[in-house]
Amino acid sequence: MELPRTGHGVSPTDWGPAWPRERPLRIKKKHISYYRPTGRLAPAPADLAYGSLELAALEYQARRGEIILLYEDETILWRFAMLRAGWWRTVQRARLPTRPLSQSQIKREECLKRQAWVRHRSWSRVTSGVLLSVIGAVQYGTSKVFYKIVPHFDAQELRQYLHQVMATFSKIGKEVVMVVDRSGIHRAHKLDATLEHYHGKLRFHFLPAHCGHHLNPIEGFWRVMKDTISAGRCFGTLQQLYQRTRRVLMAHQERPIYVFRW
Repeated sequence: MELPRTGHGVSPTDWGPAWPRERPLRIKKKHISYYRPTGRLAPAPADLAYGSLELAALEYQARRGEIILLYEDETILWRFAMLRAGWWRTVQRARLPTRPLSQSQIKREECLKRQAWVRHRSWSRVTSGVLLSVIGAVQYGTSKVFYKIVPHFDAQELRQYLHQVMATFSKIGKEVVMVVDRSGIHRAHKLDATLEHYHGKLRFHFLPAHCGHHLNPIEGFWRVMKDTISAGRCFGTLQQLYQRTRRVLMAHQERPIYVFRW
């Protein structure tokens, strides 16, 4: 927004103190406003290079069969339509409800979902909700994704996921190294007991700050998975989204929807 050129409609008492102006009078709003970070910040080049070297060393150990290397991350799915570019005839253009609920309705739906899950821990009893969380890890050198679908993501769900992963690899007799980002959930004290229980069998390798989108290969899988699940679709209930997500992830194990480049 361009500031007015004259003081029309503004009295001298509203002009404020007469100190020197640091900016010219005619300036657009976008030049002086700030933008809230989106969560995908650019990493420092040194951190990115150092993180790449560390992962190269871990991948070398995995190729030699010394460790099992997993790249872990979480993502969120939205029950309403996720728009993608496409072509329609003018009279056939689809109208998708991208946000049919208000913010207060969404908060209420999420609150009811959490209460039902904490009380019953069964998907059949979850009748409300808008968001769905997926915890996943891909094994280095393969396209196999070990996943867990949960109504919401917290330290308790991550602990159960770690137990499921270790139940799969505990009989192999190799140390499991799980590459994770530096989000607060991965550094939560509630995980200390679980990591201590698997001392010598499981450990976290933390990526440098803001490097997850650049160094974690499962990020590309999330993008393709979301397109396959919900691009151009709107789910009436969270149960329908859960069933769709489960079918896509199960089908990926037999016929991968994403090719990991190792």
